[in-house]
Amino acid sequence: MSNYWLFKSEPGIFSIDDLAKSKQATTFWDGVRNYQARNFLRDSLKKNDIVFFYHSNAEPLAIVGICQVIKEGYPDHTAFDPTNAHYDPTSKKESPIWYMVDITLTKKFDNPITLDMLKGQKGLRDMRLLQRGNRLSVMPVTAAEAEIILKLSGDKT
Repeated sequence: MSNYWLFKSEPGIFSIDDLAKSKQATTFWDGVRNYQARNFLRDSLKKNDIVFFYHSNAEPLAIVGICQVIKEGYPDHTAFDPTNAHYDPTSKKESPIWYMVDITLTKKFDNPITLDMLKGQKGLRDMRLLQRGNRLSVMPVTAAEAEIILKLSGDKT
């Protein structure tokens, strides 16, 4: 059985359209620099898990599609590259700090599921995304929450 996750990305940096244009609509999810989110990437995300792709710092804030994990957590190579914006001099190849997973696009929603739509669902009141102060870029979604999101999307995944 797959688990469900929500990944946030600013569309000005990397959007669902960028993912769709990527080779085989696949990418590595790099640059996560929060320890709790890193732990999810390193320890909890599994192959075939379902990911809701969320556009943050955008208008509207919304879940814009569904992805699938195709490679489980491995060291984030951008942390080792001094020319990369995600470089971290404390992370070493022999003892990496940061991790990433590979995802592939499953479906881009015709109609994004806005933050306001999510807030209007009684069954999503406890969803991490909707909790005050939650700034995690990678977070778990319960099966019950995923069911509501999928219903809102019209998707049967």
